[in-house]
Amino acid sequence: MTIYFASDHAGFELKNVLLAYVRDELGYPTDDCGAYEYDSGDDFVEFVQKAVGAVSESPSLNKAIILGGSGQGEAMVANRLRGIRAVVYYGNPTRKQMDADGNTLDIITLSRLHNDSNVLSLGARFLDVTEAKEAVSLWLRTEFISEERHMRRIEKIG
Repeated sequence: MTIYFASDHAGFELKNVLLAYVRDELGYPTDDCGAYEYDSGDDFVEFVQKAVGAVSESPSLNKAIILGGSGQGEAMVANRLRGIRAVVYYGNPTRKQMDADGNTLDIITLSRLHNDSNVLSLGARFLDVTEAKEAVSLWLRTEFISEERHMRRIEKIG
């Protein structure tokens, strides 16, 4: 599995930190789809399309981590591609919620367990490096549970 990265100027520094973390500390192959240098006037669309396009070609095998100021616009671009399920995250990876079965889960885990998210969009202006690393690590190590109800819903999404 390759983890594709993309960001604009707002997420540029954090993207570079997370790319090195995922590659060097977590041991995943990575691919940087841009931005390759800081440019305060750049647009995220092309960078995100490149990263997410690679995931769209093989959505069950690859994942992408995309970054922007809030992560919202990046997720909107990502979710336009078939087979992509991008989720936005911008804080508190350890905040817990009880699910219908009485299990205590966090939002990052739920995005993988129930929705098989394959793109994580991070709001770089809302996260520090430690929070971002924790969220990325948790997201990457959480496996989708292929219960029929979740698979049925994902199939309806397309």
